[in-house]
Amino acid sequence: MFKRYSVVTNLVCSGWMEPQPTRGLQYAEAGGVLIGVLFASVVAGLGIGWLAGSAGIGILIGAVIGFPLAVYTVYSRYRNIF
Repeated sequence: MFKRYSVVTNLVCSGWMEPQPTRGLQYAEAGGVLIGVLFASVVAGLGIGWLAGSAGIGILIGAVIGFPLAVYTVYSRYRNIF
């Protein structure tokens, strides 16, 4: 059966005419990235410190290196939003 309004409906409701959603700052996502990178750095420091003979020092060094790394990762991911 022929639909006489299908061309008009498809033109009006086409996907390219819909407004594109803007991606705002996702606070939970930014916090997750921050915590994830910091945790990964601490775990890597733990592993290296454990192999070197001092797990506590490795955790400390991993945290000291991981905090600026995590902040830079969040900044580089969301720098176009500000």
